[in-house]
Amino acid sequence: NEYEGKGLYGLAGTLVIQPEYQRNYIYGDGKKDVAVIDSLLKGYPLGLIYFNQGASNLEVLDGQQRITSIGRFVTGKFAIKREGKEQTFSSLPQEDRDKILASTLLVYVCEGAEADIKKWFQTINIAGVPLNSQELLNAVYSGPFVTAAKAVFSNSGNALQQKWSSYVKGEPKRQEILEVALDWIAASKGVSIERYMADHRHHASIDELKGYFTSVIDWVDS
Repeated sequence: NEYEGKGLYGLAGTLVIQPEYQRNYIYGDGKKDVAVIDSLLKGYPLGLIYFNQGASNLEVLDGQQRITSIGRFVTGKFAIKREGKEQTFSSLPQEDRDKILASTLLVYVCEGAEADIKKWFQTINIAGVPLNSQELLNAVYSGPFVTAAKAVFSNSGNALQQKWSSYVKGEPKRQEILEVALDWIAASKGVSIERYMADHRHHASIDELKGYFTSVIDWVDS
């Protein structure tokens, strides 16, 4: 599913490309995404990709941005420049299309307890675009609360984002609006963001978080 917050899947649904604790796609800047495809066409390795072996499926632990860039290009979401001309996947010569589709990715499948896997996730995310503090917290405290919070505060398609942007600066996809919301509610209770997320990790409702955030915005707006 290509829409934000709905998750990304591959291998006929058996590979979760974007688990709930991962960030949204951020390579779509016309540089990093293009560099991924250029690397494939030149035969360069994309680096080691990590999968986590779940009970019934695999999920991408590290490599989501690279995998998503390949998928987006093959399905016509962006173009690259070849010999000075913009080319989509469908307009490439057949030999170039075949080369991309036949590319081999080096994948290491990790197995272990959830806590160990998430510690590993934080450790290996030191290359590419580093995780910010809230993205790391989303990894540590993943669960229904983070999933529900991201659907509201990390979705740039949320109609309320335009109103919120007048009072809160940040990039929703990088979890910066969510971080502000969590900071406000945690401060009101005299606890840290980490403690608040730990206490609510398994809660499916974010009514308290959303209610407090919107009440502050409405108070400032008035």
